[in-house]
Amino acid sequence: MRRIFIEKEKCDGCKNCSIACMAAHREVPGTVYDLDMRDPQNEARHSIKSDGRGGYVPLFCRHCAVPECATACMSGALFKDPRTGHVQYDGDRCGACFMCVMSCPYGNIKPDRVSHKRIIKCDFCIDDQEEPNCVKNCPKKALHVEEVLTVEAAV
Repeated sequence: MRRIFIEKEKCDGCKNCSIACMAAHREVPGTVYDLDMRDPQNEARHSIKSDGRGGYVPLFCRHCAVPECATACMSGALFKDPRTGHVQYDGDRCGACFMCVMSCPYGNIKPDRVSHKRIIKCDFCIDDQEEPNCVKNCPKKALHVEEVLTVEAAV
C-alpha cells in the first residue's frame, strides 16, 4: 500500500500542497492560477498547522490499517479499498451524521463548508495514478510517497 510520508522539518508552511489539492478537486477544470481562494467550495483535504515553535506540521489522512472513521460510518460511505488500502468516500451513501469526523483520531476529516452534508477527506488523488497532487507540488520535498507493508498485507 502506498502512503504519504511527511518530513515536517522541511515544511515551511507555504501551503502549495493545499492549493494543489484544491485545484485537483475542484468541479470546474482549471489550474492553480485561476483557483478562486475565496470560493468556499475550494477546500483542501488536509491542513497545515503551526507547531508553536516557528515550524509547521502538515496533517494528512493516514489511510489507517484499521480506520476508525470507516468503522464508525453507519451508512458505509467510508470504506477501505481492498486493492489500494486507501480509505475512500462515497458521497452518495453519506448520511451526514459526521460520526467519522468525531472518530478520526487525527482530526483529518471535516464537514464541507458549503452544504454541511458531505465530508472532506484525502482520497490520495484517486484519479491520478502517479502520486497525489500535494506530493507533486511540494517545493521543499517535505512530502513523499512510499510503499509500506501493512499488518493485513503481511497476514
